[in-house]
Amino acid sequence: MQVKNPKFEISAVKPAQYPSNDLPQVVLVGKSNVGKSSFINTMINRKRLARTSSEPGKTRQINFYNIDETFYFVDLPGYGYSKMSKVEQEKVGQFIEQYLFNSTKIALIVFLIDIRHNPTDNDRLMYNYVMSSNQPFIVLANKADKIAPTKVPTYVSDLQKSLNPLLDNTFLPFSSEKKVYRDDVWAEIEKYI
Repeated sequence: MQVKNPKFEISAVKPAQYPSNDLPQVVLVGKSNVGKSSFINTMINRKRLARTSSEPGKTRQINFYNIDETFYFVDLPGYGYSKMSKVEQEKVGQFIEQYLFNSTKIALIVFLIDIRHNPTDNDRLMYNYVMSSNQPFIVLANKADKIAPTKVPTYVSDLQKSLNPLLDNTFLPFSSEKKVYRDDVWAEIEKYI
């Protein structure tokens, strides 16, 4: 997909603030610092549309990025960030839950997980949560550039066996550094938007 004019549209914490149009929404979930903002920048071939930070927990609102008036990338706050206060974690958790279970415009959920590590308890909770939302989703084994290219298929397969023993969901490698996986991910996204 050729992206010509992507733009940040709005940050929201409640339904009244969500965009009011009917564009489909591709929602990004994953733990803090897994690379959701970098994913957006890589997919649209921009360096800084979505703000990235080496400090986890920077995204604390739902950020809507309008992609050529065709669909939105929706960047949800990451989970599992321990320096956020319990009260703040609860607040963020509530508006994520409200969005995931009440939005009628979600076309696809993209769940990013770090390819280098076994899924954490929080990753498993989020995977089950995404499954229970009854929305279409794919899982991206992110940061694939951090391991040898020949080992990527094995790591993706191991991750899938760990989270999805029935092997009935789509798991793909991804890297914001090496853009070799981008076209495969676009092909999946385009099926839903």
